[in-house]
Amino acid sequence: MPLSGPENDGFLGDLFHPPDYRPRALHTVLVLSYLLGRVSPLALTPAWLALTAIASWPWGHLRLWAAGLSGAIILLDGIGLALLPRLGRSFGPVTPPLLALTVLRTLLTFAAGLIWNSWPVLLGATVIQLAIAATALYATWIEPFRIRVTRAELRSPKLDGRAPLRLLHISDLHVEVITPREMELLDKVEQSDPNLVALTGDYLNLSSVRDPRAHAAVRDLLGKLCELSRGPVYAITGSPPVDLRAVVPRIFEGLPITWLLDDVADVQLSGHRIRLIGLRCTRDRSRDAPRLRRLLAGCPGDCFSLLLYHSPDLMPEAAELGVDLYLCGHTHGGQLRLPLFGALITSSDFGKRYEMGRYEEGRTTLYVSRGLGMEGLGAPRARFLAPPEIILWTLSPPEI
Repeated sequence: MPLSGPENDGFLGDLFHPPDYRPRALHTVLVLSYLLGRVSPLALTPAWLALTAIASWPWGHLRLWAAGLSGAIILLDGIGLALLPRLGRSFGPVTPPLLALTVLRTLLTFAAGLIWNSWPVLLGATVIQLAIAATALYATWIEPFRIRVTRAELRSPKLDGRAPLRLLHISDLHVEVITPREMELLDKVEQSDPNLVALTGDYLNLSSVRDPRAHAAVRDLLGKLCELSRGPVYAITGSPPVDLRAVVPRIFEGLPITWLLDDVADVQLSGHRIRLIGLRCTRDRSRDAPRLRRLLAGCPGDCFSLLLYHSPDLMPEAAELGVDLYLCGHTHGGQLRLPLFGALITSSDFGKRYEMGRYEEGRTTLYVSRGLGMEGLGAPRARFLAPPEIILWTLSPPEI
């Protein structure tokens, strides 16, 4: 839906050669999956039939039953994915996630038939396939719309106000259009009643970076968010392929948002003096770390420092420089996680070292937000064991 005429807008050029960005493996996979997503699922009917035949081949006299199971599951998956945009939930393409699910299911059914082609095994395989279907439906229809308000507390002798400061951290909106998730976000912001709001980048979905409707939607969302906050709103930009240099100024224009583009702001709130450091993210540590050092060079040692940077990848430098609180997003907590193991992919230079949540190194506290939205392009609009979150911080001196 949000991809209206991207070819005429330089959209594909932005995808393959994003400005100020060195494309990485994950980015390349997303771009290729986006191109696959432009193929209709019906056009791949021969592929679905071939995979069904492969899955049922080892089952001998139960082959027709296995083929029926595989075909029904493909249909169920396809309907579940196709209804998401029709009902205004999310707007990803059907073909890439459907193909990934079908290949996985084919391998499982094929392997079960090789082990023992009997009724009990086929029944077990059916149960497993239905469990996968239920997980897929939960991950696409339910979890992405259950925003959690994570409450965190930090006490520091550098904070000397008489009342605690309520800081709301919001990251990775990735707006395509306004969905139930964005409406729930506004309710959560109103309930949180923050003194200060920090936005740490990625305002648009990768599929919508050139879509005027998405631009209008995120502007409207940010405008309402500012109205609900009784304190100032500060923002930084996120990943270069998402927060395009030509687009972000138009999104922020006219809104009461202070955009920190390699900049520092001294804030006095609730009696607390805070130095906000907003750093532009290029996803290249060799370029971003020196700029962080320059911005922190004039920061008094007795002033509470709050770093806003989209990725967690500057944590070693932030800890070395004595940053007090470092807020970021980018990883989405992996977005799709496995029990016990956690994130499969974080898109961080440090892998799983800073995948989500709170970390302490030296005097520095880092919080990696799971964010709110989802990446886009051909990636599934899904979250599993990584529900969207906003973080409400209570900052106060030790004695309060």
